[in-house]
Amino acid sequence: MEVWDLYENLKEDLHRYARSIAKQTYDADDLVQDAFMKAMKEPNLAELPVHKQKAWFFRVIKNRMIDISRRDKRLVSWEEDLEDGLFLSPSQPLEMAEWLGRLPQSLSDIVFKRYWLGMSSQEIGEQLGMPAATVRYKLQSAMKKLRTLWEEDMI
Repeated sequence: MEVWDLYENLKEDLHRYARSIAKQTYDADDLVQDAFMKAMKEPNLAELPVHKQKAWFFRVIKNRMIDISRRDKRLVSWEEDLEDGLFLSPSQPLEMAEWLGRLPQSLSDIVFKRYWLGMSSQEIGEQLGMPAATVRYKLQSAMKKLRTLWEEDMI
């Protein structure tokens, strides 16, 4: 049995399940597509009984949804840091330079590249020779440090 046959046999159940846990229909479609992409790398999946195949797909879809939710929460928290008055905007270069000057150089560079130059964490990571996840972690650390400094100044 090929992956295409699996899809034909399970598509209704998988789409129904994905729609039940995703907010949007297109997100559910992406979850099912991701599961089938992963299924192509599992040679023994087609040999399992149907109920185990469904269980495998449901688990893959659920885990992918959890990964997406975690990623979205991290992204939202970083966006909130920017909206909460840390005014790191290219429209206020002197103020931005002052705030960035209060950070260690390595963190200052990452914040500058992300919010002044508009570079993605992937692009910054490639330029600095580090994984994108490390860039995001350092960016989050920098934003926390800036928030602390800002709150201290407000007292």
